[in-house]
Amino acid sequence: MRIRPVLALATAAAALVVAAPQGSAATPPGTTAAKVAACPEKTLTLAARQSADPTVVRISVTNHSKRTCTVDRIPTVTFGDLDGAALPVPVGDSGPYRIGAGGTAHAAVRTIGDLSDPEARRVDSITVSADPARFGRTFTARQLGAGDEVLVWEPVTTWWKPSAAAADKALGLK
Repeated sequence: MRIRPVLALATAAAALVVAAPQGSAATPPGTTAAKVAACPEKTLTLAARQSADPTVVRISVTNHSKRTCTVDRIPTVTFGDLDGAALPVPVGDSGPYRIGAGGTAHAAVRTIGDLSDPEARRVDSITVSADPARFGRTFTARQLGAGDEVLVWEPVTTWWKPSAAAADKALGLK
């Protein structure tokens, strides 16, 4: 009779592991679960560029230190003087994302779903941060390759991914 409670506990534990949100066990293959320090801001380089799709901006963060460190798994992307930030896809909470020494993480940001949307806002810059507690870097529309303005309405961002292709896939791009 004691086997049932133990079996029930094992089944419940397995269900919790399977139901865990994406990235909650975000220890990349070949690494240990040891705590890794946050990346010092001075060791990071943020980049952003309009993709061939005028509704998408690709962003990246590179770790120039000699050690693996972490950034927040969800990049913070804000738009000009508008309130709020791009929402994460998939929905999730903040957490660490490891970037190896010399490594780069990528994300894709859909700024607007339909360029002809009459509710579109126009901004002359976006700001990207690898951690919501930091200021990040501001890119003008011209620096992005977007001309004079970036159209924004209900923006979304992927979590950091190991490649630009993985970020595109997470955003549903081909």
